[in-house]
Amino acid sequence: MSLWKLYHNPKCSKSREALSFLEAQEVEFQIVEYIKDPLSFEQLTEIAAQLNGPVSSLVRANEADFVNAPFDVNSVNEVAKALSEKPHLMERPILQGKGMAVIGRPLENIQELLKR
Repeated sequence: MSLWKLYHNPKCSKSREALSFLEAQEVEFQIVEYIKDPLSFEQLTEIAAQLNGPVSSLVRANEADFVNAPFDVNSVNEVAKALSEKPHLMERPILQGKGMAVIGRPLENIQELLKR
């Protein structure tokens, strides 16, 4: 099992940029296409706990599904429940490893995590 997991959406340019960066750095990682295989409530709460920043940063608040049915983005439970049901609302890319997780916007967040 690899040390790193990249939560990836192939349709997202920032996610593809992170994927290319990790491949160029020859980092061993697992790709998790969370749109095809939505994360569980438990997986999402784990990511939220490891995130360096507020849980609200996991949510793509400009998406129509969020605007039409908002939820408390400051509640780990509500965020995890919503993202497990509507994975397209999750910000991407996310790199997880070493007990930490970062959102790869900007890419420098991933670079910093790899240095730790």
